[in-house]
Amino acid sequence: MASDQVLSRELKALQEELSAAQRERQATAAAPPIQPPSPAEPVTGAEESGDEKRELRDQLGELANAVTSFLEDAEKDISAHPAQSVAIALVAGILIGWSLGRWGAR
Repeated sequence: MASDQVLSRELKALQEELSAAQRERQATAAAPPIQPPSPAEPVTGAEESGDEKRELRDQLGELANAVTSFLEDAEKDISAHPAQSVAIALVAGILIGWSLGRWGAR
């Protein structure tokens, strides 16, 4: 449960950073450009920028939902089978340690 709270705080912090970046971008877009774009660079309209922002926001929302769902499922599985979860974690740790030990010896 504590991991859900930590994850929620992290996601909220990411949303706040995204909002701050969007506000900064809008403020920059409202100011006159210092140097006009070169002819080689395509000029994108505000409509396209808004679509990109919405798409990014949607993708972040989907990621947050997927991570939350994954953590909830993992918590349920671990709660349902604690001994099996500990055994799997132990074997995984041994295998990872063994492989890193052999890799480091080369």
